[in-house]
Amino acid sequence: MAAIDGLPPLREVITTHGLAARKSLGQNFLLDLNLTAKIARQAGDLSQCDVLEIGPGPGGLTRGLLAEGARRVLAVEKDARCLPALEEIARAYPGRLEVIEGDALKIDPLAHLTPPIRIAANLPYNVGTELLVRWLTPPQWPPVWQSLTLMFQREVAERITALPGSKAYGRLAILSQWRADARIVLSLPPEAFTPAPKVSSAVVHLTALAEPRYPADPAMLSRLTATAFQQRRKMLRAALKGMAPGIEDHLRAVDIDPTARAETLELSQFCALARQLSTARAAG
Repeated sequence: MAAIDGLPPLREVITTHGLAARKSLGQNFLLDLNLTAKIARQAGDLSQCDVLEIGPGPGGLTRGLLAEGARRVLAVEKDARCLPALEEIARAYPGRLEVIEGDALKIDPLAHLTPPIRIAANLPYNVGTELLVRWLTPPQWPPVWQSLTLMFQREVAERITALPGSKAYGRLAILSQWRADARIVLSLPPEAFTPAPKVSSAVVHLTALAEPRYPADPAMLSRLTATAFQQRRKMLRAALKGMAPGIEDHLRAVDIDPTARAETLELSQFCALARQLSTARAAG
């Protein structure tokens, strides 16, 4: 990769710019440019897309995305120390990289992007899940993005792709799989990163569906799943008793056993119950 873009190896970049990873920013840098190129390829053909990258750090994935042909990359970086290194990449790819300094949780990047849009990032561990939930719950669907190619801790990746009956199955699986196809496409050991985290990591690829798999009010489904899994060991009739009067009747109305637990329900059942509760609220 260094030979392709003429830029120095990432270890040299980090030394030159004094970019020791900061735990407070959730930073773990991926320095193998072969790996960053492999992650970029998981995002598919980027030649006709703008790509949003969150937390580029010294720019390993940024270089991978550009070298793999991304039409344009918008990188949002909170750590000002990384900006000079990213500027060097921008000079190597004239007109194809824009860097915004700021907090990804507080910035709306849409004004800087032209559809079609894909999102690819080695997300900082401390904001990854919150960003994913935001991307999965926009006011309008389909979303502005076509796909998400995101690095998470392995445990989070498994929660996104989990199936009913498994320990990892919960609200994140429901939100992800309701509106997207989600799969783990790459696994990485701790030693792939600098500094090495205590956990393994995985890349998840999510492709937005044109419409949700089953009809349901998004706000009701979100509240329902949050409530159900907050007390996942409890039977649904107990865990959901605050959702609506006569919750057992509502459960039975959609053929759900009131003594069942949240982790046993299929996505379709959660959506059916959300519809039932929305109807009851509208009637009441």
